[in-house]
Amino acid sequence: MNTLEGKVAVVTGASKGIGAAIARSLAAAGASVVVNYASSKAGADAVVADIEAGGGKAVAVKGDVSNAAQAKGIVDAAVDTFGRLDVLVNNSGVYAFGALADITAEEFHRQFNINVLGLLQVTQAAAAHMHDGGSIINIGSVVSRSVPAASAVYTGTKGAVDAITGVLSQELGPRQIRVNAVNPGMVETEGTHTAGFIGSEMQTGIVSQTPLGRLGQPQDIASIVTFLASDASYWLTGEKIFAGGGLR
Repeated sequence: MNTLEGKVAVVTGASKGIGAAIARSLAAAGASVVVNYASSKAGADAVVADIEAGGGKAVAVKGDVSNAAQAKGIVDAAVDTFGRLDVLVNNSGVYAFGALADITAEEFHRQFNINVLGLLQVTQAAAAHMHDGGSIINIGSVVSRSVPAASAVYTGTKGAVDAITGVLSQELGPRQIRVNAVNPGMVETEGTHTAGFIGSEMQTGIVSQTPLGRLGQPQDIASIVTFLASDASYWLTGEKIFAGGGLR
């Protein structure tokens, strides 16, 4: 069902993992998609190729969301290529875990600059082009609720995303721009494999506490984002959807 026919979407950090699945899902629903990447051009090009092979429209656009000019450039590329902007998915993010004693200013700023400042900068640019309403979906994390040990910086960024989602839903609501957050639990991606989470005791522990009895997959998150991007969710704004298979 082409519920997003005629819509244009930007997905940041879409060259792999959850972002790539979101880009493919939005395109399958009819949207033209800007597939943003920071470093993996090959990954972004592969996502674009998949979308085009399915009859969709997409373009890969390089840009570091933590750089204001590049963040604006990502959005400008959507308008220049497709003529409008209706949906923004703020998916770009980084994570690292460590005890309080190991926190450094450099790591703090790296995570906050991408996860929080980057989100704000892309949203600022996008909102200027959403003249007939729109949907902004921020990708948070269940850590903002579960607050695991040794995650102060990362959890801090995702707590900020939750708060910013609420603030912007109030600020942009009068313009009919909806702002919601999807907060995944652990999802099996290239990143979680590289980090050593898959096959670890952490995975075993998380699955044992998850009522649905498995890790998330990128498409689990993508389907929720696609719903929030569509008019089917027109009465939802300021919401945080915890998508962790029931993990509390």
